[in-house]
Amino acid sequence: MRMLVHVKFPHEAFNARVKNGSAGKRIGEILKELKPESTYFTEIEGHRAAILIVDVAEPSRVPAIAEPWFLSFGASCEFRVVMSPDELGKAGLEGLGKKWA
Repeated sequence: MRMLVHVKFPHEAFNARVKNGSAGKRIGEILKELKPESTYFTEIEGHRAAILIVDVAEPSRVPAIAEPWFLSFGASCEFRVVMSPDELGKAGLEGLGKKWA
């Protein structure tokens, strides 16, 4: 299952890693381990943030995705199931509309 992961970094923990020179290296290590389909860095609510698209084969994989961010940066993570237009096309929206309208 494809998931969008929002990672939001607290200022103090991330600043400490920037100052000691370990932020980039640690991010690289985490991304090498997670192998996301794509990764973008941005800001969310005034905080440094990352947005990743990852494949989650089963729910038990969620901690392996979140814990590196939690433990390395004190970050928060939010997970959202996402789908492509082709996958949405397989959802049967027309039938659901007829059933529930």
